[in-house]
Amino acid sequence: MTPSTTRGITSFGAFVPRRRLQRAAIAAAHAWAFPGLKGLAKGERAMCGWDEDAITMAVEAGRDCLRGRDVGVVSSLTLASTTAPYADLNNAVLVGSALRLPASMSASDLGGSTRAGLSALIAACQAETSGERLVIASEKRSAKPGSAQEMTTGCGAGAVTVGAGGDVIARFVGSETVSVPFIDHFRRAGADFDYGWEERWIRDEGIAKIVPRAAARLLERLGLAADRIAHFGMSGGPAKSDAAVAKLLKIAPEKVLPDLAGTVGETGAAHPLLLLVSALEKAKAGDVILIAAFGQGCEIAAFEMLAPVPAVGARRGLAGSIARRIEETAYLKLLSNDGHIELDWGMRAETDHKTAMTQLYRSSDQIFGFVGGQCSACNAVQFPRLPTCVNCGASDSQKPYALADEPAKVATHTADWLQYSPSPPLYMGLVQFDVGARVLMEIVDVGPSGLEVGTPLGMSFRKKERDHLRGWDRYFWKASPLN
Repeated sequence: MTPSTTRGITSFGAFVPRRRLQRAAIAAAHAWAFPGLKGLAKGERAMCGWDEDAITMAVEAGRDCLRGRDVGVVSSLTLASTTAPYADLNNAVLVGSALRLPASMSASDLGGSTRAGLSALIAACQAETSGERLVIASEKRSAKPGSAQEMTTGCGAGAVTVGAGGDVIARFVGSETVSVPFIDHFRRAGADFDYGWEERWIRDEGIAKIVPRAAARLLERLGLAADRIAHFGMSGGPAKSDAAVAKLLKIAPEKVLPDLAGTVGETGAAHPLLLLVSALEKAKAGDVILIAAFGQGCEIAAFEMLAPVPAVGARRGLAGSIARRIEETAYLKLLSNDGHIELDWGMRAETDHKTAMTQLYRSSDQIFGFVGGQCSACNAVQFPRLPTCVNCGASDSQKPYALADEPAKVATHTADWLQYSPSPPLYMGLVQFDVGARVLMEIVDVGPSGLEVGTPLGMSFRKKERDHLRGWDRYFWKASPLN
């Protein structure tokens, strides 16, 4: 391919929830019934807060990917997930609204398989369309309490933009797909948990036969020898399956990407993109990256690194997101957050949270995009955007002003143990933005050291309230300590 037609990855981002549940805490809680879980108790797994799901994580990964880039050039968004919260609603539209993407973009959901994330990326790379295509894979994985899957699964999201021309940092070299009815696990529509088959069968009859053959065909078609592969990652299947496949392909062990098992957990459809981001963060020009996703066959994609990753100061990427952690040992918090137990929160929790969809639409840019207003008369910035400026009193003077990426700090704060919160205490406070706006907000992901006046804050897209009666989650922005 000539440089003018080179198509591939132009940017990337990732998000992993800050709370990391220690697997030893899970094993200890089940030791009375399942002492064998102690053998899986090493490391930690990412755990969503009650206000995090596939949509909120997708927004955060997308923000990380689009940092410093013009969102107006994004022509399409695909959200890949097997755990998206809504079955009859375009989840990608909500993500795109929070990312302030153009309303003219196409938005689609893709699910049905844990290889959906890589499938969406391959489709974006093969599409010959103008503009950039944003692909996000996001999963909030859940497992039956006491199962081995509860120990090994995790939560997270990966995002990449795909385009053509001089902005490409890793060109798409080619792909291979195999689709066969080899069932390693499944979850019936409406069911809460996956049902998995026997590991040895999956490893020996499935992965060991399907993936290497497909990878070998791809490498032969592309004219690539195994020693040209600088980074290899595979999602799906039992532990160490990636190393076994690499050995069959004669890829050196040191070329196998860390599987994230001890830090994040297995993240389903998001895992291939997280592995790809991990490779992009360390790859050098000329490196070939091979990513495989196993599930009812497999998807395999190859990329060649063209140039070092451009420096984007605000991008955390996967490495930064993994490093930004808060250790968690309360296993019951996982059960409560995932809805596996219903705690008695008292009368303060007995409120109706019906959302007026009319007002949600009219104020969608403020609610989803956190867009306030700047007065054209005095330049004061405020939120919400009102007919009258709170500073000079001018009428109809407000121009849209996005606050989601503006620096802020704690002006006042309190930890409330009396007001209902699914994760007490409820931290609230006035958030002072450097541009002048001051907003009363909930503050989340507060670590053991607590909060101080002046603590730097970043904005995070979260669930504000859950409407259990109608099955609707109200989304908004919350503040989170940057440290």
